[in-house]
Amino acid sequence: MLERNTLSSVVRGLSRQAAVVLLGPRQVGKTTLALEVSRTQPSVYLDLESPSDRNRFSDPELYLESHQDKLVILDEIHRFPELFEILRGLIDRGRRQGRKTGRFLLLGSASMELLRQSGESLAGRVSYIELPPLNLLEIRPQDMSEEALWVRGGFPESYLAADEAMSFSWRLDFLRTYLERDIPQFGSRIPAETLRRFWTMLAHTQGGLFNASKLASGLRVKGQTVTRYADLLVDLLLVRRLTPYHANTHKRLVKSPKVYTRDSGLVHALLGIRNREALLGHPVVGPSWEGFAVETLLNLWPGPEPPGFYRTSAGAEIDLILPMSSRERWAIEVKRGRSPGIDRGFHQAREDIRPARSFVVYSGTERFPLAPGVEAIGLREMSEILIEHSQRY
Repeated sequence: MLERNTLSSVVRGLSRQAAVVLLGPRQVGKTTLALEVSRTQPSVYLDLESPSDRNRFSDPELYLESHQDKLVILDEIHRFPELFEILRGLIDRGRRQGRKTGRFLLLGSASMELLRQSGESLAGRVSYIELPPLNLLEIRPQDMSEEALWVRGGFPESYLAADEAMSFSWRLDFLRTYLERDIPQFGSRIPAETLRRFWTMLAHTQGGLFNASKLASGLRVKGQTVTRYADLLVDLLLVRRLTPYHANTHKRLVKSPKVYTRDSGLVHALLGIRNREALLGHPVVGPSWEGFAVETLLNLWPGPEPPGFYRTSAGAEIDLILPMSSRERWAIEVKRGRSPGIDRGFHQAREDIRPARSFVVYSGTERFPLAPGVEAIGLREMSEILIEHSQRY
């Protein structure tokens, strides 16, 4: 079994708060991680999608009170939104009796509705932790390469499949199930085929600026409808919307966000790219690797403010701006290939925002200077730097 970095975050969260909400798309490994946590202390696990577990849960308050000395793990918590009010009462009573932390671990396929419900009912009583797909620091280099993770994506069943054909088939089944069964459970009335076409259009423009009017024209719907589709996929942690970084440069800045499908394997499945050879010959190869690198770094970044990208109408551009503290910014450019170079627009952008450190993340492993104040660095080593920084601060 692969060890997840998020495991320690969940344990720390339970040591500080009465409840932890672990969010992430289906099949990303939330249940497996929760069961790992349960092995460290007396626990009880309930899957609220299972009829037998729901029968045991016919009187939730009575059931939960009977296990007040254990960690209670509730899977698919969004299926029972009325539970949040009950949990608040139990947490408050427990606090008065000295049981202040480690009461509940709540698992859910992320949605804004889930965040709203828990945020209103459990404010000050809960920590939110996201479990993304596998990242470079969670895989064993001796088993598979960084490139395999990029091609297959980080969903465990896809990454660990016996061969590329089985991995591709798993991702197709995942997409079909999500679109036809899972998304409707969140109250969405969007036809599955329409949402698939929209998602495929996003995959074709991976890492591009979000152009609602162009997408709406292709789908023959209104721009507001397309924005609603994007909001849904962002809420479910399947798509990332990266906002532009607004510096005080008095220059004309791009205002539209960049949009990435967060898992590279899903990008390839949406576009019918079955294996490494097909990917290397496809026009999306560069944007796909950029999205893979950006998502890898953002899943490890512990910054205090939202990340972003920088782009001016004159062509100055940096792929990723990471606020590392209230005053410190890092600039990261992503270049697929073994011989990275720096565009003039990157230098112009650095002059505009004056980052504390600048990196060009590329497909190789050697670390070397590219220009004064700019280093070329491999994705794995850059990931390790972010982890080390988060542990220091």
